[in-house]
Amino acid sequence: MITRRSFLGGSLAAAATAVPLGAWALGTVGTASAATSLPVTIRNNSGKFRGSDLFFYVVGTNLKTNEMGFVRPDGTFKAAALSDNGADGFADLSIPFSGEQATTTLPQMSGRIYFSAGAKLKFKVVDGGGRPALQFPAGWVKTDPSFNVLHDCVEFTLNDAGMFCNTTMVDMFSMPLSITLNGAKQQTTGTLKAGGRNQIFSALKADPVFSKLVVNDLRVIAPGHGIEAGLFPDTFFAPFIDAVFAKYAAQPMTVTANGKTFKGQVSGGKLVFDGGCQAFAKPSTRDVLFCDGALSAPNDGVTGPVAAMLGAAFNRTTLLASTTQPVSNAGAFYQEKVTNLYSKAMHAASVDGKAYGFAFDDILDFAAFILDNKPTSLTVTLTPFA
Repeated sequence: MITRRSFLGGSLAAAATAVPLGAWALGTVGTASAATSLPVTIRNNSGKFRGSDLFFYVVGTNLKTNEMGFVRPDGTFKAAALSDNGADGFADLSIPFSGEQATTTLPQMSGRIYFSAGAKLKFKVVDGGGRPALQFPAGWVKTDPSFNVLHDCVEFTLNDAGMFCNTTMVDMFSMPLSITLNGAKQQTTGTLKAGGRNQIFSALKADPVFSKLVVNDLRVIAPGHGIEAGLFPDTFFAPFIDAVFAKYAAQPMTVTANGKTFKGQVSGGKLVFDGGCQAFAKPSTRDVLFCDGALSAPNDGVTGPVAAMLGAAFNRTTLLASTTQPVSNAGAFYQEKVTNLYSKAMHAASVDGKAYGFAFDDILDFAAFILDNKPTSLTVTLTPFA
């Protein structure tokens, strides 16, 4: 099984700016080929920008050659080379719009479709340990050369098992985007409610802690990156984490993951489970927000799935109200005083209630993720800003 964690960790790890990892089931490689390429249509329904103000970029790793690179305007894949960097030190990988839409073709690859408005993004080809690699924009890093450019992206993998794609707020939120995948059926996700972008910005601006994550009208930075930037307290979740460990020192919890049930209780300062699962040390706020560190999820079929459930439960703050995880009732999410308001705002503004607010937000299908084993086309739409 390929996961979003292994996909990003393998194909994008060579990028000089770190890409957060999560748990995203991308399908099993080795089945009959569903599509060797896929036509993509990009539509501008932003209501804010003309097509002439917009650019898009398709970047990632070619699954046939294992080379990092980009898709050219004619739909062909080009492996990255240091010579792609121009006189300014950056590679122009942009594809312009034609009127209010654009088209291209995806080869079998794992990567991202980026969008920018008003200016081009500054990608850079770097030496990735003997092989050229792409340095991606990092909108959460103030010194990044694309920091002042309005931009966002969707993630995808097209392989022999089909097309797997999602909108994402794991790093940040900036441009409202939706994806429609056609194949065995038509599926759409990522669409925000009318005024959804303003709703997200307003909800976070109203909170004295989360308001610091709002960067003018450009974007909202995810709180994990906020810690790195000195904009978010690294002890934010401490009261909740302490309460959880105190609760489960006195009673057990049950976690169902990967078709198995595990019982756990705090012992010796760690959350210890049966069933061959590794024990979990008390996580930090950063561990919770990145679903990493003490909550790191190895691809072992046992500890990894339990870690994913715990990561989701900490972010959704359901561990005090229920001793059985995962909790399937979305109405029970984010109800504690200390909770992930960033993720809460993303879900509240979404038409279908789905969003990728943190790395394991796909637990119980709450992420803006769709797949098709026999895809025929993909449409990505820049939806209304207001």
